[in-house]
Amino acid sequence: MHPEDHTGHRHHAGATQHKVTHPVDPGSHAGNHHDHHAMMVADFRRRFFVCLAFTIPILALSPMIHGWLGLELSFPGAIWVLLGLSTFVYAYGGRPFLTGMVDEFRKRRPGMMTLVAMAISVAFAYSTAVVFGLEGKLFFWETATLVDLMLVGHWIEMRSVMGASKALEELARLMPDEAHRIGSDGSVEEVPTSSLRPGDMILVKASEKIPADGVVVEGRSAVNEAALTGESVPVEKGEGDEVIAGSVNGTGSLTVEVRKTGAEAYLNQIIGLVREAQASKSKTQDLANRAALVLTVVALSVGALTFVVWLFFTDAGLSFAIERAVTVMVIACPHALGLAIPLVVAVSTSISAQNGLLIRDRAAFERARLLDALVFDKTGTLTEGRFGVTDVLASESISEDDLLATAAAVETGSEHPIAAGVARSAQERGLTIPESSDFEAITGRGVRATVNGRAVQILSPSALDAAGIGVPPLLRDKADTFGREGKTVVWVVQDDLVAGALALADIVRPESKEAVARLRKLGVEAIMLTGDKKEVAEHVARQVGIDRVLAEVLPEGKADAIRRLQAEGKIVAMTGDGVNDAPALATADVGIAVGAGTDVAVETADVILARSDPRDAVRIVALAQATYRKMLQNLWWAAGYNIVAIPLAAGVLARAGVILSPAVGAVLMSLSTVVVAVNARQLKVDDSGFE
Repeated sequence: MHPEDHTGHRHHAGATQHKVTHPVDPGSHAGNHHDHHAMMVADFRRRFFVCLAFTIPILALSPMIHGWLGLELSFPGAIWVLLGLSTFVYAYGGRPFLTGMVDEFRKRRPGMMTLVAMAISVAFAYSTAVVFGLEGKLFFWETATLVDLMLVGHWIEMRSVMGASKALEELARLMPDEAHRIGSDGSVEEVPTSSLRPGDMILVKASEKIPADGVVVEGRSAVNEAALTGESVPVEKGEGDEVIAGSVNGTGSLTVEVRKTGAEAYLNQIIGLVREAQASKSKTQDLANRAALVLTVVALSVGALTFVVWLFFTDAGLSFAIERAVTVMVIACPHALGLAIPLVVAVSTSISAQNGLLIRDRAAFERARLLDALVFDKTGTLTEGRFGVTDVLASESISEDDLLATAAAVETGSEHPIAAGVARSAQERGLTIPESSDFEAITGRGVRATVNGRAVQILSPSALDAAGIGVPPLLRDKADTFGREGKTVVWVVQDDLVAGALALADIVRPESKEAVARLRKLGVEAIMLTGDKKEVAEHVARQVGIDRVLAEVLPEGKADAIRRLQAEGKIVAMTGDGVNDAPALATADVGIAVGAGTDVAVETADVILARSDPRDAVRIVALAQATYRKMLQNLWWAAGYNIVAIPLAAGVLARAGVILSPAVGAVLMSLSTVVVAVNARQLKVDDSGFE
């Protein structure tokens, strides 16, 4: 439960409950929400210092303070001055709590505001009655100090809330304010980023932030996308490559054609998704809300019982009974409970967004901590989704590097996926590719060209056999082994003699094995689901350490495969590319779209991963588990201390000299709120996952 500001608008815990259904303009630095929250902080700070200034003379004029200090400060009409000062503090400083109480009663959910408002109202009303003749003690100083402490507690709390959501605001600040737009005549002009439109050409100089999503049309540079995708290593960008607004250009200049602006831009979509995730309801929050309501009822009941017991069953007197009841209501305020879950939600979604993990459905994300199985699609998830050379078999007459370089020289003239895989593999190994000539495609057989004056052919196994070219038995046996593993084998023939063979397959991502190992440590089974042949799937599974493989499953059958796993009693997450895996993503308990890149609008996924890194899917599981632990810790910090605090506030140890004043109760209550806020911010991410 949270206070109203001076305009009467009610607020929830920072950014955590601010429902945003559309992206915001990053140029606004998170828009009006951040400004409004900053106004709340300023309002509580202003009220606190004004009331503190009035509290000093209230303390100086209070008879109880005089008695404790052995002083006497009195003048004609002093009690009426004391009443006037206290009335101002009660009305001005207490207004957020009084209006909050009205709002809670209107919604039939009494909570923190109700307890604080009743506490200061009882103390103020009783003291006012004493001024007008009721026998008793003046509690104006207690009212004033209690208001001061509650205001400063809220001030500190609001600053903590803003700090918890700071990562989200930092995302909005990634967008530069200006861009260098290139005119039709080649001239360059400085324009506001908000004025860019699709089709505009912009110049991005070295070390500048890229102002819009687009495609590089000229230049080459390494671009740092860490703040957006979590990719720590700068990514090389050249002609035809996509760039994301907010990423930082390296040392080279780039000419970029703008493709996406406004709500369609990647950064805007991230901000919109993160805010929706923060605003989405947590199931654990339901528990906190119920606990807050129960605690409020308990506090009101115990407060009333405390008053009755001390007034009618002891000789403590009316003043002491009121003080005990007020302290109970103050110390039991469920303020920290109102923040316990939303603050963790704010921190976890902001951290995940900074690491390229975008949560769309909060409830599904929270289910990830209970997963029994994480199902990986093979192509594009565990593998790179492109052909590459996995093995090189060279005869005694040539080295492996020379064989691959020679094959790449021939394949450079072809557009076939196998040719692209051979050429790319040679480049990745840093080999020098010789010049070729007389390139010719042999329909149904392969390709040939002249390399270093020699006739070189790249042939399929059937074409090799049809040509009647002999193969050494050892090379034949090894090639057959690769074939049984589902790899594609091509033969390299020089001057009608077999020089060797190349085995190609979908390249396994180097991160996949690590992802599976981490998943096993978390106690979650890794399963591969693919439409590829069983031999191919099992070979990849052995490479990455997966024991269970569901192969030769058509796209329309993947959802049924997920249902069968669920029928086994498993809570299942599915990872895929979000396109042909859409039915399976929707069927799974948690759908994770992997490698979405700049397309974050994957409607069937609960969580979207910006990178094509299977370790990020595991990080989601680890983050869900760590987030839940933080939520439980916060719930304990928020409510657990009441087990001891409420009895002490009620005065169970008063005979032993242990008495808590309302001011001390306010300090303890505020302290629990601060502890909750600080604990939420301790949720961190490291290289191995989330802790």
